[in-house]
Amino acid sequence: MALSTDGSVRLDSGQWVELRLQFPTSGRYASEVVASASAEGSELWIEDYVDNPDGRTYNITGALRIPEGDSLDTASVDGSPLRADTLHPMRIHSRKNGIQLHMATFTLLREHRASKRIMTQSMEGSHWGLVWSDEFETKQIDTSKWTYDLGNWGWGNNELQYYTEGLKENARTENGSLIIEAKKNENDEAWTSARLTTRGKVAFLYGKIELRAKVPRQRGNWAAGWTLGNAYVDELSWPYCGEIDILESVGFELNDSTGDGIAHATVHTPAYYFKIGNQISSVRPVADMAGTWHTYAVEWTPTEVRGYVDDELYYLYDKNANRREWPFDEPQNLIMNLAMGGGWGGALGMDPEMSAQIFELDYVRVYEKIDP
Repeated sequence: MALSTDGSVRLDSGQWVELRLQFPTSGRYASEVVASASAEGSELWIEDYVDNPDGRTYNITGALRIPEGDSLDTASVDGSPLRADTLHPMRIHSRKNGIQLHMATFTLLREHRASKRIMTQSMEGSHWGLVWSDEFETKQIDTSKWTYDLGNWGWGNNELQYYTEGLKENARTENGSLIIEAKKNENDEAWTSARLTTRGKVAFLYGKIELRAKVPRQRGNWAAGWTLGNAYVDELSWPYCGEIDILESVGFELNDSTGDGIAHATVHTPAYYFKIGNQISSVRPVADMAGTWHTYAVEWTPTEVRGYVDDELYYLYDKNANRREWPFDEPQNLIMNLAMGGGWGGALGMDPEMSAQIFELDYVRVYEKIDP
């Protein structure tokens, strides 16, 4: 690393410069760098919380590409999650062919808002009673229930898509269903898609959460209906805030002809999560998962999480000895999204013939136990 007379920093491949920053507001930021590269071009990325106690690598930008040539270029991504109430030790890393770094800026795009309305479901009765739902019968997505997540920072998994806000090409209601559509080479992005969440609207504590869905089938997609703790603010929050995966499906497990696939149910906690390779999961083959409606549900009680496909139990998580095993005594927000590529969705590459994928949801419902 070398400092030039104009105040820029030369970073050879594999080198980094460290910053210590504080942010005035928690939220989603545009992360932007101004740099120049050698004749071959280069890449850089920004790491947050470099001194975190778990030894994690928090990549909050994915690869920022600087094209070849000596002139200054700007590279940016949207949506990097940053918290206000802490000091951020950050590093800007160079890789490939080195860069001359001139500037890095972070611009607030959207303030973080946790859900203030918390619905706590009784689990003591003998029958299920509906307490919240979206049947997607409205002409437009109901923004009193859903917020759009925004950006293309990789979402912690090196995903390819830009999640858009309010674009019907990526999220819309149609014939009583929610359509989340990923589209290739849209709006100067490799992929665009949508991620809808109840964060900022309502969070849930316990209950039965059920969705009825058809999943996309081509290699490279990653569809999910899941929950994330209301305590989530930025990447340091996870997995301490907890995550419950009601349904996950990846396209490389789908049969293009029959639509048969595999449903995954998982929870992630500080004690058990996928980035340390010990997550507790179950899978179930599902016939014509892509072409036929199936219901996916979890029953979340104060002591366990049970997962179902078409009312058949196939998953149980009951480790609750301490908060590292059981963060699920705090509320969770719902998320419905369709990612493209990434560490799991793109593990076997992307179907080169694929130009669009659709994740279709007939409803999302939350129940509690009641007495008749």
